[in-house]
Amino acid sequence: MFTGLVTAIGRITSARKTPRGRRLTIAAPYRGLMIGESIAVSGACLTVVGKALGSFEVEAVGTTRGRTVIGGWRRGTEVNLERALRLGDRLGGHLVSGHVDGVGTVAARRELGDTLLLDIRVPADVAAVTVPRGSIAVDGVSLTVNAIPRRGVVQVALVPHTRAATTLGRVRVGERVHLEADQVGKLVRQLIEPHRARGRKRT
Repeated sequence: MFTGLVTAIGRITSARKTPRGRRLTIAAPYRGLMIGESIAVSGACLTVVGKALGSFEVEAVGTTRGRTVIGGWRRGTEVNLERALRLGDRLGGHLVSGHVDGVGTVAARRELGDTLLLDIRVPADVAAVTVPRGSIAVDGVSLTVNAIPRRGVVQVALVPHTRAATTLGRVRVGERVHLEADQVGKLVRQLIEPHRARGRKRT
């Protein structure tokens, strides 16, 4: 589990194909990494399979690449990083699993004082469980839904710290981002869906 509070921005120094998938080397300031531990890489939970001074390696298998934009990452790509939550840690963001629910597209960006507003087109299943003032993770960053300006679009607001401490401050219109919907919303939808289905059959 993660909190959506980015602790470092990493940079991909190598991206290569392997028989098991795509292997990435990521430069990062972390110390004490263990082989097998989980790290959220721009919101995708990946396993450390190698490490060196100032860097670590992860692999993305076919199912992961199919649900994410990892296949397009190249040398020089910057990524948001967060190590897994430990019992007793402060939960300053919201509970994030590191399982990408879909890929969104930045539809608009607008400055409002010292805040950056991003409008993101989201898949239907993400939109269905997203509500104003609820939580959403964008490229691994815990954010509050500022508004839903129109169907299928979610607006988030980035304060100066978030802009400086993550890659989102530099995101461009048309860029694709990883999305993880709020876990509570997903669970509630899963629980009520059978009852909604029975109601539709009766009508």
